[in-house]
Amino acid sequence: MSQLTTLLFDVDGTLAETEEVHRKSFNKSFAQAGLDWDWTPEIYEELLNVTGGKERIRHYLEHYLGSFEAPMNLDDYIAALHAAKTDIYTRTVGSGEVTLRPGVQRLLQEARDAGLRLGIATTTTPANVTALLEHSMEPPALDWFEVIAAGSVVPAKKPAPDIYEYAMQAMGVEPGECLAFEDSINGLRSAQAAGLRTLVTVGRYTQRQKFDGALLVLDQLGEPDQPFTVSSGDAGDHRYVSVELLNEL
Repeated sequence: MSQLTTLLFDVDGTLAETEEVHRKSFNKSFAQAGLDWDWTPEIYEELLNVTGGKERIRHYLEHYLGSFEAPMNLDDYIAALHAAKTDIYTRTVGSGEVTLRPGVQRLLQEARDAGLRLGIATTTTPANVTALLEHSMEPPALDWFEVIAAGSVVPAKKPAPDIYEYAMQAMGVEPGECLAFEDSINGLRSAQAAGLRTLVTVGRYTQRQKFDGALLVLDQLGEPDQPFTVSSGDAGDHRYVSVELLNEL
């Protein structure tokens, strides 16, 4: 097996618990547009099975509001709603309301100190990634990542492997030397389809999903004084995710 050289991270739900902020941002954008749509947590959990914000809106229209008629070209209408939502989301993150999940900052710094390479592979828009890395990390860590593969840079979103394949090609690495970090079944399937070993940290909206084939499934990356809980896989005697544990995996 190849030596570990590269860590590839999903963003939403993996680096930070952002999905609730996304949900509220969608609802605010709908209200701004004069719509009475309300994505409750229950509805949003179902919609998260669809990757991509614009794709999620379209799915909602098709499966929840079959009689809705857009006042303009539907693609343009969805794009406008999504752009408004992105603006609301990035301003919320920019205000400092969103913090990283336990262990994320520590592991990223430890990985950099150990000479590991870092990349992002996500379906969220580039602006969302930038806002999170600039306002939720200290110091801002946008330049910690060699590649930020995000949004529509590839035609097919997760669970297709395209975004991971794009990131690896851009970094010049092979699957055997990489480890992916995900929080959802679509993310896991995407990473697996790209040939990647994957560590999963479940979140509020993904804790009931099944993660067959993941190296480890944890509730969080953990800290020395805040140990993780293992749902599946073997973490040995480790209590938090470290570079030592990743090399053992």
